[in-house]
Amino acid sequence: MNASRAPIALILGASRGLGLALVEEYLHRDWHVVATVRSETPAALAALATASQGRLRIEHADIARGSDIDALRRTLDGTAFDLVFVNAGVMTQARDANGATISDEEFAHVMATNVLGPMRVLEAFESLVPRSGTLGVMSSGLGSIENNQDGAWTVYRASKAALNQMLRSFANTRRGDPRAVLAIAPGWVRTDMGGADAALSVEESIPRVVDVIEAHRGKAGAHYVNYQGQTLPW
Repeated sequence: MNASRAPIALILGASRGLGLALVEEYLHRDWHVVATVRSETPAALAALATASQGRLRIEHADIARGSDIDALRRTLDGTAFDLVFVNAGVMTQARDANGATISDEEFAHVMATNVLGPMRVLEAFESLVPRSGTLGVMSSGLGSIENNQDGAWTVYRASKAALNQMLRSFANTRRGDPRAVLAIAPGWVRTDMGGADAALSVEESIPRVVDVIEAHRGKAGAHYVNYQGQTLPW
């Protein structure tokens, strides 16, 4: 990290839940942040921007649209990011959806948002991340193939496993690159996506997620870890 300037993070998918909490945590740690939302800026994020004294910039992009990613890359050209992190993701309408019950359209939307979009972001923005920087995505413990013992959350689980696979390929095709490439499982968190029965609050998860990101800075290659810093089986 360049000590001559404040560190800068690009966080995609910051409208609510974990993404919004990531923005707040990095601002609390005196970072500058560029945060993206898909449509209108939510009030909570706008309030953070107002209170940030110019340290939070909000941009708009739907990562399921390649043209939006390209436009965002042009807008941010010339900015050096110490961290590019993709939080954006969606859940299936029915958590027990499987190959027999999900529509073609919903399956394509989940995969475009959870897999293709995040990887397109990393491909597009890696040239703006210095060799001391970090690239990462919000994965899930459900993305572990080895740990799949119950078969639940089939399509969402498949999307996160695919994301992990593509992330690992991304890192493995860049041998010698000193940057950490992270897939982070935040735990089962009480958000709109995680539901009210989840084990963790946002406040219990996100500060530790940020600690893990920082702890892996400079550790080259792909890492699949949880919010406690534990390595997960791919």
